[in-house]
Amino acid sequence: MTGIVDYNAGNIKSVERALEYLKAPYVISKNPKDLKDAARIIFPGVGEAAYAMEQLQKTGFDSFLKDFAQSKKPLLGICLGSQIIFEESEEGNTKCLGLLKGTIRHFKTLWEERHPNEDEHREKSLLRNELKVPHMGWNDVTFCNGGSRLVHGIRDKSDFYFVHSYVIQPSEPEIIKGYCDYGTMVPSIVEKDNITAFQFHPEKSGEAGLQILRNFVIADLVQGRKEC
Repeated sequence: MTGIVDYNAGNIKSVERALEYLKAPYVISKNPKDLKDAARIIFPGVGEAAYAMEQLQKTGFDSFLKDFAQSKKPLLGICLGSQIIFEESEEGNTKCLGLLKGTIRHFKTLWEERHPNEDEHREKSLLRNELKVPHMGWNDVTFCNGGSRLVHGIRDKSDFYFVHSYVIQPSEPEIIKGYCDYGTMVPSIVEKDNITAFQFHPEKSGEAGLQILRNFVIADLVQGRKEC
């Protein structure tokens, strides 16, 4: 059974619809106690980091997610859920869950650092004029560092749907398993041990995104086929 964390900051309905389409059993709850026996957890999210962390602390999901990560059972972060599993976000200088080492930076901060002198770096002018924040829409993802176990059956450089203004900056580059280009290298898939996270929305990314979720819940799908 797959558990979905509902902490008033998630893209819950689209994840639910995707799992229903896959005929994968799931339970969704605002109460950590309801998810304690889940075989795996999906941690979605949209919105602002400080508000999300406040909601996690109010509901007790902050300690639940830390304990779940320690249990070695699969944990999947999506969008904001892929960011606040790291240590700190530049958005409101927010202390986050710290499940993985690294920070979350705004696009414009990274662009300024990489192109500090507009006279010498034409790229900065192009970025300012052509690239908008948030990064919204389809972008192709290049797999790297061996890729993720969850991209099995998906071709390299497939397109996925993004909506975000902040960028994952892991302290351990080797956990980056996929990236896209948006004026800077954008880590789009990170994975370490039992934790996998996607900056894009697999549940909104067509067949490639559904394949990611299918790979994540495969045990439930196999069990369901045996029961039929």
